[in-house]
Amino acid sequence: MPTYDLYATDPGDPHWQVPATGAARFAWEYDDGRDRLLALYQKGKDKQWDGQKRIDWTLEVDPYDPLGTPDEAMSLYGTRHWAKLTEADKGELRRHYASWQFSQFLHGEQGAMVCAARIVESVPDLDAKFYSATQTMDEARHAEIYGRFLHEKIGMLYPVNDNLRSLLGDTLRDSRWDMPYLGMQVLIEGLALAAFGMIRDTTDKPLPQQILAYVMQDEARHVAFGRMALRDYYKQLTDAELREREEFVIEGCYLMRDRLRGVEVLENFGIPTPEAEQYSEQSEFLALFRQLLFSRIVPCVKDIGLWGKRLQQAYVDMGVFDLGNSNLDLLMTEDEEIAEKLDAERFAVEERERVAEVREAIENGR
Repeated sequence: MPTYDLYATDPGDPHWQVPATGAARFAWEYDDGRDRLLALYQKGKDKQWDGQKRIDWTLEVDPYDPLGTPDEAMSLYGTRHWAKLTEADKGELRRHYASWQFSQFLHGEQGAMVCAARIVESVPDLDAKFYSATQTMDEARHAEIYGRFLHEKIGMLYPVNDNLRSLLGDTLRDSRWDMPYLGMQVLIEGLALAAFGMIRDTTDKPLPQQILAYVMQDEARHVAFGRMALRDYYKQLTDAELREREEFVIEGCYLMRDRLRGVEVLENFGIPTPEAEQYSEQSEFLALFRQLLFSRIVPCVKDIGLWGKRLQQAYVDMGVFDLGNSNLDLLMTEDEEIAEKLDAERFAVEERERVAEVREAIENGR
């Protein structure tokens, strides 16, 4: 079925055109490169995988409870509307929320693919071009996987959130070569990793757990790449240039904190927009979720050298300043280990089942 037939609301023009600015840069030095980035490039090659084969798509998914979402996690819970919902209505609400979340993941991954391709084009160093090329393939795989999950298991999509679209547009329109790194690798990827991790660690559904764990294994490398490249470059910038980038980070963080709340879902259920925004703002679960969204962003921003007084004060105002002391390397290592452990457990079970089948066949033959 065509994707347009599955959208919960009209997504508008099927193509979004963002005017490109900035220069394409070629590098003629082919032997030199930073050891850290070249090692990451090698890891990017070694860790390529096929989403059709690594993920068990035969696993069944209940579209009306695809993630095992508890009632308390839905922003209508406890409101005057909740008591009026039948069990079927609640199932439909879960379906819409899962569709909205994974649709934003899908649109974000397409944005990451475009940004990674832009980095290949614009970054001046060949080692960074090499790694970005592997990331472009990673992001294509992620978009493929999320698209398949939404088409085959949920049967519904949501258009890209206006504020995610705005942040993507600002990132891509900027002519400075480092801005796709900052907007995508630090802000959007950082937000996505936190959202992926929260669902990965709370869902009891094996298929979305597999998808999120394997995607996060890739994303851990991507964030490491952005940190390496920007940390090196930002050491060379003037205070004025650093402040410009901090302003971009502040605006992007407020945008994500205040606007990525799934209000569109409630609007689809007939809730007026002001009331939907109020419920989303008052939801204790969403308040915790919004704070956790910054668990990957704040320490990364601090690590790359954007830590001026105005940026620090913005994080104090958001209540996330203390996250700057989080151990980002430990979080990324855990993402890698969770995916590898999941593989080991899955394939150990499959191996035991194959051995049992062989033994049964031998016994039957006797």
